[in-house]
Amino acid sequence: MNRTTHIGCACGQTRLEVRGDPILVSECLCNSCRAAAGRLAALPGAKNTLTAYHATPAAEYRKDRISIRSGVENLKEFRLSSTAGSRRVVATCCNTPVFLELKGAHWLSFYLHLWPEETRPKAELRTMVGDLADTSALPKDIPNLKSHTLAFYAKLLAAWIAMGFRNPKIAVAGKIDV
Repeated sequence: MNRTTHIGCACGQTRLEVRGDPILVSECLCNSCRAAAGRLAALPGAKNTLTAYHATPAAEYRKDRISIRSGVENLKEFRLSSTAGSRRVVATCCNTPVFLELKGAHWLSFYLHLWPEETRPKAELRTMVGDLADTSALPKDIPNLKSHTLAFYAKLLAAWIAMGFRNPKIAVAGKIDV
């Protein structure tokens, strides 16, 4: 776990550090991720986070293995609705989507576009393909799973156990509405 990776927003004002390997690297095709990505891509200067086949690629990291090194004042949360349990966090300095946090989760899902392409983690699986009306356009290079599997949840549980069942809070500087 001695490897430290520096990632950040497009303009460089918001910098983060992740330590060790991710719990999992995945591409999500759920309705929520696709809807949020579409709305966030409408922000001025924002980059579309979706792949060509509309998946949201992310690396899941334990919260105790991340540090915000600069730009915390730029981090603002976005929710699909006022009652949404999950929040996406955007670096508003350049409108770069940074991570997804599920309510009560002990991990953050960092969007893979934060890494330079040559060091970007590779997705191990696609999940929630059951939300798609037509899956024929999906590549067959990694498993395309209809929903989250027991193995998916087992990796998350193992990480939580390793954290001593802690759930560190991640503070942001406010909210945005898109």
